[in-house]
Amino acid sequence: QVQLVESGGGLVQPGGSLRLSCAASGSIFSMYPMGWNRQAPGKQRERVARISSVGNTNYADSVKGRFTVSRDNAKNTVYLQMNNLKPEDTAVYYCTHYGPQTTWGQGTQVTVSA
Repeated sequence: QVQLVESGGGLVQPGGSLRLSCAASGSIFSMYPMGWNRQAPGKQRERVARISSVGNTNYADSVKGRFTVSRDNAKNTVYLQMNNLKPEDTAVYYCTHYGPQTTWGQGTQVTVSA
């Protein structure tokens, strides 16, 4: 059973940066794509970024050029570097493991506010 633990969320001012981390266990981590999704209050969950097992990435249009997803297979960890944050980035961010079954982490809150 895959377990995902996110960290790194918090409160940041507009224009600031945060780095989210997600540590995975219970899986052959390097074999599967990983991703980050988010859900803002009153909105549907949306995909933010995805990284393949070999490091190919894709992003939602709303975060292109500002967010970077990466992975360290030796540490079973995926990251989301978020720069130039905007108030509309405020959401709970979920790490996602795209294995035989999709698994979600517990989420970490990101709040962008002056």
